[in-house]
Amino acid sequence: MSTAGFDYTLTRTLDAPVGKVWAAWTIADTYGTWASAEEVVLDARPGGAWSSVMVIPGGTRVPLTGGYTEVVENKRLVMSMNVPGRDEPVLMAVDLAVDGERTQISLSQTFDTAEDRDQAEQGSNFLLDSLTAYLATA
Repeated sequence: MSTAGFDYTLTRTLDAPVGKVWAAWTIADTYGTWASAEEVVLDARPGGAWSSVMVIPGGTRVPLTGGYTEVVENKRLVMSMNVPGRDEPVLMAVDLAVDGERTQISLSQTFDTAEDRDQAEQGSNFLLDSLTAYLATA
């Protein structure tokens, strides 16, 4: 993560054990279910790659690719995402902490501009809302 710039951190407590939350982020079929993604490929290990096609409201399909820079099972994922027009990939950290039978999750990112940060934060809130809804029914 960058040391300077515009950052955000979103933290929520999820009604699911940490292993279930970890699986939601690292098993392709599970991730696709809650993240509105298709053609999901996840190789959740340091140096591994991921790809998916996000289907946003209205049916627009957005292909995404990236990699994993840090993977600590049931604790931390740091993922990169390749963004057209940027020299460096954008990093997102997903941190998990056990809270009894629940899990505290934090998503954080740093950007060069407030506009990029605000867009990403909105997307991350959407992801966390989707994950929360999925875990309530899974």
